[in-house]
Amino acid sequence: MNWTQQIFEHYPNLRYAFLLLAFAVIFVVLVLIYNSISRKIQRKAQKSRSPIDDFIIRLFKLPAIWLIFSILLSIFSSYLKDDADFFGTLQKISHILLILTIGWLLIQTVRAGFRYFRNKLNLEDPNNLEARKKLTQLSMIEKITLITITVIFVAIALMSIESLRSIGVSVLTSAGVIGIIVGLAAQRSVGQVLSGVQIAFTQPIRLDDVVIVEGEWGRIEEINITYVVVKIWDERRLIVPIDYFLQKPIQNWTRNHSNIMGTVFLYVAYDLPIDPLREKLKTIVEGNPNWDGRVQNIQVTGSKEWYKEIRILVSSSDSSKNWDLRVEIREKMIDFINEKFPGSFAKLDIKSIPQEKIVTDE
Repeated sequence: MNWTQQIFEHYPNLRYAFLLLAFAVIFVVLVLIYNSISRKIQRKAQKSRSPIDDFIIRLFKLPAIWLIFSILLSIFSSYLKDDADFFGTLQKISHILLILTIGWLLIQTVRAGFRYFRNKLNLEDPNNLEARKKLTQLSMIEKITLITITVIFVAIALMSIESLRSIGVSVLTSAGVIGIIVGLAAQRSVGQVLSGVQIAFTQPIRLDDVVIVEGEWGRIEEINITYVVVKIWDERRLIVPIDYFLQKPIQNWTRNHSNIMGTVFLYVAYDLPIDPLREKLKTIVEGNPNWDGRVQNIQVTGSKEWYKEIRILVSSSDSSKNWDLRVEIREKMIDFINEKFPGSFAKLDIKSIPQEKIVTDE
C-alpha cells in the first residue's frame, strides 16, 4: 500500500482519477444489482390483480438510483478529507442529493397513495356522481400537496448552501410558504389557485361532467390548479382558466345526475296528423338501448302562418346516448313522414307572400 500512496502523493490527479473510476464501477454494479432485484419483484407484482404494486415499483425506481448515487458520493468523499475544498464540495452535493431524494420519495409515496384511492372509485357506473365528486377533490388535494412538498424540500436544499441559506430560511420561517401564498394572493395566478381549491370543494364542476362552455359541448377531462381541460365531442380540447367557472355561467348537464331529456323539432304542414307520429315514436324507442324508459312524447309547440312546429321529447341515461337516440329518431321520423304522408313537410307558398316581405338581392 506504501507504493500506491507514494504514487498518489507524487501524482494527486491520478488519485482523483482512480477514485472517480472506482466510484463509477461500484455505482454501475450496484445499479445493475438493483435493476435485477427490481425486475424480479416486478414479475411477482405483475401476477397480482392490483395495479398499485406495479405503479409503486415504477415510481420508486429513479429515487432508488439517486439514493445509491448519494450514499456512494458520501462514502467516497471521505477519502478526500485532505483536500478540504474538494471534500466540502462533494459533501454539499451529497447532502443536497440526499435531501432531494427523500423529497422525491415522499412525492412518489403521496402519488401512489392518491393513485390507490382513485383506483377504488368506479367511474364506469352510469350513476357515478359520488365517484366524480371524490375524484375531483382527490385530484386538487394531490396537486396542492405535491407543490407544498416540492417547495419545502427545495427550501431545505437551498438552506444547505451557504450563499443561498437566507432564501431557504425565508421560505420556511414567518415569510415562508404561507407568507408567499398570502403575499401573492392578489395576483391572478395565485387567485386561480384559490379558485381551484374553491371548485374542488364547492364543485360547480367535476371530472367527467358534461358541460356547455363557450357554445361547445364537451366533458371535463382535467381540473388542474390554474386551468380546466374540456374534451369537445369532436376530440378537440378547450383550455379554460379555472376562475372562468366561478365568474361566468355555464351549462352543467350532469350536476346532480346524468339523466337528460332531448328534443327533436320538425316543421310540418297543418294537415299532418300527430297520432300516427306518436305511434311511430313508440315503436322506435321501445327496446332501444339509448332510451331509459322515462319520457317519450310528441307535442305541437308552435304554429306559424304556413306550418306548425312539433317537438319530440325523449329521455336517456346520459347525454351521449340521448344524442344518438335523437339522431335516430330524426332520421326515422323524416323517412316515415315522407313515406306515409308525402308532401307534408313545411313549404312556403311564394305566391301568397306579400311582395313587400320578399327580400331580393337587388
